[in-house]
Amino acid sequence: MAADMEELAQTEQTQPSVATQGEGETEETSVDADMLIKHPLQNQWTLWFFKPDRAKGWEENQREVIHFDTIEDFWSTHNHIKSASELSAGCDYSLFKAGIKPMWEDPRNNNGGRWLISLDKKQRSSELDNYWLEVILCLIGEAFEESSEDICGAVVNIRPKGDKLSVWTADCTNRDGIMKIGQKLKERLGIQTRGSIVYEAHNDSMKKSGSVAKFRYTV
Repeated sequence: MAADMEELAQTEQTQPSVATQGEGETEETSVDADMLIKHPLQNQWTLWFFKPDRAKGWEENQREVIHFDTIEDFWSTHNHIKSASELSAGCDYSLFKAGIKPMWEDPRNNNGGRWLISLDKKQRSSELDNYWLEVILCLIGEAFEESSEDICGAVVNIRPKGDKLSVWTADCTNRDGIMKIGQKLKERLGIQTRGSIVYEAHNDSMKKSGSVAKFRYTV
């Protein structure tokens, strides 16, 4: 999927040059079709960046970076920002459908939950960026098929002890859809059979005692 979308976004389609002749002069123009035609995504997406600043509230530290709704605009953004592995500890990238904020309190999120993938610190240099890109391509490419309607967004958290990737869904009671998303996510990331990813409801995360929330599902 990643290779297909990248090839599609980077393929150049050039129209034949058109020669026009006026009085005593000839003008030849060449039009690049990629300048005129872009490949639309099914949804518009917003990229957010979080950087902790103790002088500001949590929501103030979340900043909208850009909106995009075409394959070309996604790759343009992706190729011109820092990779997740280059972010400072405490920072996040979030990619959510337009109109949804990357916070539990958003009405589109508060009844949902998230598939959670925890990475060792040593995986930051070897796997983090590939995982994050694959998660993004699953979202914008609607890889979860009919269950893609339940997708809200995804987050990558950069932390000193180990990073986290999460895919947020809208309804934590939609077991069938959640399991399909989890299985596809595990397949696309190439997580081995002995490995597992877990799903937790946002309400359970808010009520958790200690650092571990109750897991609703596991694949």
